[in-house]
Amino acid sequence: MISQIIEGKKMSYVKQLQELITTSVIPDIDERLDEIFQEISDQKNANDEVKEEIEELQEFKADLKDLLEDIIQGDVEEDEAKEILEDILEAQNGDEEDEE
Repeated sequence: MISQIIEGKKMSYVKQLQELITTSVIPDIDERLDEIFQEISDQKNANDEVKEEIEELQEFKADLKDLLEDIIQGDVEEDEAKEILEDILEAQNGDEEDEE
């Protein structure tokens, strides 16, 4: 279940999305970028596949920051936030299953 209880109230999907992005998704992207840059440093080489992954991660991070700005401005509706939240959680669960 996506909904969480905070101080006896259900946390809005917008708030849940904001929290997930700031506490989990962006830190995970930063961690992966750090790993890639360390690999490049160790190998002194970055192939096209690695460069593409870096570019995709940086673009995704920029998109998330734009989304956070929209949330702060109040431009994200609950139904939109719920859909994005579910998509992110589904992607995270898929990534965890891939690692197993």
